[in-house]
Amino acid sequence: MGLTNFILTVAGVGAVVMLLKGDVKQSATVLRRNVKHIRNWIEEESSAASKAAQSAKPKEIETKVPEKDVPKDKN
Repeated sequence: MGLTNFILTVAGVGAVVMLLKGDVKQSATVLRRNVKHIRNWIEEESSAASKAAQSAKPKEIETKVPEKDVPKDKN
């Protein structure tokens, strides 16, 4: 009886390990695929943004320096 329980326990634990191992591999594969897609999206967006930045006319920046407050005389 004890030997049978031991064998069933080892078989059960082995089955769980095999299932989890396959699940981890599948999850890792899906994660890698998603990372590739995200990386491609980021590259496409950054190249589109750089093209848009090159074609856009630069805006003129105001060069006026605001005058500082003149201190009031103390009476």
